[in-house]
Amino acid sequence: MLADKAYDADRIRASLREKGAFANIPPKINRRSKPYFSTWLYRERNLIERFFSKLKHFRRVATRYDKLAENFLAMVQLASMRLWLRVYESTP
Repeated sequence: MLADKAYDADRIRASLREKGAFANIPPKINRRSKPYFSTWLYRERNLIERFFSKLKHFRRVATRYDKLAENFLAMVQLASMRLWLRVYESTP
């Protein structure tokens, strides 16, 4: 799980460990024992955040216009394809 410094707590890390997940949370400055933290993995999180930010520009996705899960997923997939096509367009 990737999270911000605000979620750096031992009880959150223990809860994730019980569920079999790895917590990649940057340690706070005042922490005495610093747990393992991957800066590369944390930087990759930015790509996911930017994707969701672009996805929210589509009105039907941002307002959850479709109430059924199948329809909402279809709209997310269509919006994702449109974003992907915009990046890989053949003309500059």
